[in-house]
Amino acid sequence: MASEAGTNEHWDWEISNRSSWCNWSLHELWAYRHLLFRFIKRDFLVNYQQTILGPLWVILQPALTLVVYVWVFGHWMGIPTGSAPPVLFFLCGILLWGLCNDLFTGTAFIFTYYSYLYSKVYFPRLIVPLSVAGTHVVRFLIQLVLLLIVFGYYWLWRDYPVTFNAWTLFLPVAMLLTALFALSFGLIFSILTARYRDLTNIVHLGIRLFMFVTPVIYPVSLVPPGIRWFVNANPLSPLFEVFRYALLGQGTFTPGQLLYSTLSITLLFFFSLAWFNKQAVRLIDVV
Repeated sequence: MASEAGTNEHWDWEISNRSSWCNWSLHELWAYRHLLFRFIKRDFLVNYQQTILGPLWVILQPALTLVVYVWVFGHWMGIPTGSAPPVLFFLCGILLWGLCNDLFTGTAFIFTYYSYLYSKVYFPRLIVPLSVAGTHVVRFLIQLVLLLIVFGYYWLWRDYPVTFNAWTLFLPVAMLLTALFALSFGLIFSILTARYRDLTNIVHLGIRLFMFVTPVIYPVSLVPPGIRWFVNANPLSPLFEVFRYALLGQGTFTPGQLLYSTLSITLLFFFSLAWFNKQAVRLIDVV
């Protein structure tokens, strides 16, 4: 909308090809918050349309993965899980890794998947990756119900002592940092995959390999001391360990490692936001 003031015109919104590292337009994001919530709702519903089991797949996917992990890594390979039941040990890793994996792969190709939308309608480019992130966070919160049900089963019928400690309060922070880590790399790779399509294959391979340097299926204490630094260099490692320690009472981490994860992920998040804002305006002519 425009209002005339003499010969000059004042516009509420001005769309141009100018970009900046620092102009994040938070007021514009807030103005489009209703679109963000609509995208989250749409993405969640579209994922389960024309499926027989519908939203039950939110629970079935980690449940079926759990069966395979317990059989292969627990019974066949004999990976020790300490005093924790293998089902609970692997389920904690599966859910947290699922959040990271789904959020990263969902945002790493947004300019390829949503080019039809970006090229026709203007809205803040950050709305789409935020909606994808919101959809996967909702899925993760639903999947936590599965974890509580399994905990309840072991507590009531297997006499497994469910104990909580002070680190339980850190659980929301660990989940938030994991989501920010995945979103940050998703934003960075959304720029790269839009420019270099070869990266599409490398991204899928890379995220599968990255799982093995993250303590998803094994505890950090199982890693030989000589190469443990390599796993600890991964900012996700202390978050997975504190996630299990808060729920199962076992995990290897130090406050210094958590501080390293927090600082590195925070810096990565702000860098990815700045680079995304700088590059996103110009990418529509490329994809």
